[in-house]
Amino acid sequence: MLRETAKLQGSSITNYYELTKPAIWYLLVFTAVGAAIAAGGLKSPVNLLLVAISTTLGSAGANTLTCYIDRDIDAVMQRTKHRPLPSGRIHPTPALYFGLTISTLSVALAFLLNPLSALLMFLGIADNVVVYSLILKRRNPSNIILGGFSGGAPALIGYTGITNVISLEAILVASLVMIWIPAHIWSLSLRFKDDYTKVGVPMLPVVTSSATSIRVIALSSLLLVAFSFMPYILGVFGLIYLVAAIALGAGTIYLSVKLLAAPSEESAWTLFKFTSPYLAIIFVAIMIEAALK
Repeated sequence: MLRETAKLQGSSITNYYELTKPAIWYLLVFTAVGAAIAAGGLKSPVNLLLVAISTTLGSAGANTLTCYIDRDIDAVMQRTKHRPLPSGRIHPTPALYFGLTISTLSVALAFLLNPLSALLMFLGIADNVVVYSLILKRRNPSNIILGGFSGGAPALIGYTGITNVISLEAILVASLVMIWIPAHIWSLSLRFKDDYTKVGVPMLPVVTSSATSIRVIALSSLLLVAFSFMPYILGVFGLIYLVAAIALGAGTIYLSVKLLAAPSEESAWTLFKFTSPYLAIIFVAIMIEAALK
């Protein structure tokens, strides 16, 4: 019994780390760093480091605050009931203070880069916490679309942290992240449709049939592939990026067309697993290309 209790409690550091949803902010920080490198961040190592630290704190802070808001439904959903708040490993009040503290610190550090980056950090956190979690998540199926700016914000911060301007390149890369998000989240919510139905969160698979949801996911994935060629067409990125976009696009198109021809939840999950590393691979190509210039 004592051993099981100790396992449940864990260490405070481990619990708070888990509270920040690291699987989410790993990718967002990676896009921020990749965008900063594409903007010339290798020549500005201090700014590059500030981008990495500030977006880590901002993403982790926003995730912590959304965990605080969603602690009631997280306790009901099978997928989330073991998170630190619903499992009782962390009490809500210190979790709220922790989230507010590191979120505020992220804006302050972004301000050291420039006021524009600080504004984008603030807006990204506000979009995730207020627009998505507080206002839309439990009320409107468009939640993940209108809350998508927070996903693209780290890439914008990466660019502005180095250049202090929002360029076409920054907009294209941030848009790539934002277009990737809906199909990714809808695929996940399709997989755990019963959980979302149980707590009344109107994700796409909850408010429409599985067949319709699957087709929307496939079409959204095809839209991502089509948009991924825009940075090359507009001359923002070159051959290395193009090769990555073609390779990823070919697999996504194949699985999406297959899904449209014969919709099934298992095929949708296969598409989800294939596109999960999509952004990471694209941003690796972006960074390699920037490093070789």
